[in-house]
Amino acid sequence: MPIRVPELKQMMRTQGAKKTCALITESLQRSAAGEIGHMKPSDFSLRDLAEGLVENGREWVAAMDPRNAGSSVMESMSTVDSTAFANITGQLLINEVMDAYNSPQFSISALFRIISTRLNGERVPGIGKIGDQAQLVAEGMPFPHVGIGEDYIDTPATDKRGLIVPVTKEAIFFDRTGLLLERAREVGEALGINKEKRCIDVLIGTTNNYKWKGTTYNTYQSSTPWINLLTGSGNDLVDWTDVEAAELLFADITDPNTGEPIVISPSHLIACPSKKHTINRILNATEVRYTGSSAPSETLAANPLGGTYTGITSAWLQARLVAGGVNATQAKATWFLGDPNGAFRYMENWPITIVQAPQNSEAEFNQDIVARFKASERGVPVAWNPRKMVKVTGY
Repeated sequence: MPIRVPELKQMMRTQGAKKTCALITESLQRSAAGEIGHMKPSDFSLRDLAEGLVENGREWVAAMDPRNAGSSVMESMSTVDSTAFANITGQLLINEVMDAYNSPQFSISALFRIISTRLNGERVPGIGKIGDQAQLVAEGMPFPHVGIGEDYIDTPATDKRGLIVPVTKEAIFFDRTGLLLERAREVGEALGINKEKRCIDVLIGTTNNYKWKGTTYNTYQSSTPWINLLTGSGNDLVDWTDVEAAELLFADITDPNTGEPIVISPSHLIACPSKKHTINRILNATEVRYTGSSAPSETLAANPLGGTYTGITSAWLQARLVAGGVNATQAKATWFLGDPNGAFRYMENWPITIVQAPQNSEAEFNQDIVARFKASERGVPVAWNPRKMVKVTGY
């Protein structure tokens, strides 16, 4: 149910501006969290908000009409306090920006574990494993000491990205609420798309920023120090045997400090949208049929991959592979298996944040902008432990 001027004025009279803003903000936040029965951004009108939340709001909106320039109406509005209007409008835009930024369509960036940091690139220290160093101790002899091996990775510098959403006098006067909310969603979507593409570039190996102990390595290697790249026309994603071939690469990956096998638990199967139904068939088949090359009999068995992996496709995956130099046909035959949550991180200085510009700024006089809201985020996707991912090119 739209919130109109009389209801807003009544709330302002009985609750006061601060309480009114708090109540509306809380209801909007609950609606954004999925709770039913609370106010949504579409329930509001910019013009009604201005007239209901600003003292003498009707006159303030009327003063936005250039035909009233120089009149007593305009003069009486010279010291208007639009704080409550700006606060509520800001919350409306926050809801729209955040909803678009956190859209489920950004499926790859959601797999990157977020690490909060105050540094613009840093050295992350670790301790190398000691492996099988347990030694036989003869009776009465001292136990040997274990040394600590140095291990670290360097993360790249973070980047800041953002956009500004302005609220103009025209948007209020002509009540372009829907257009403003659409612009806010576009800002959130733009920031979300940018983060998704940067994360995909790290996942597919177009951006190689894994720097271990001072040396930068490609995420996917076809030879030592680890092998997690499988190539060849027989490796296109067709059935469970192709997934098994990728799994076998994990069995041969060893710890760089000890040479011992690494226990890796792959969790996701990732491919272009053209493989969406193939993934569903491979992962959700109730049974598989196998006929040996030298045996005429057919064996029926439960799906060996049933419930093992989560299938993911991204609308941007093929485009980013092509942008990285792979042709479209080859991009469709490229897929990934592994534990992206363990293989990648997103080093985040601050999450998406929306800040309101001070009131009565020069932009209001020069550009008829009543309020401005800046959305920004700063971070960088990082290859954290590429040994936990396998890339397969079926060509």
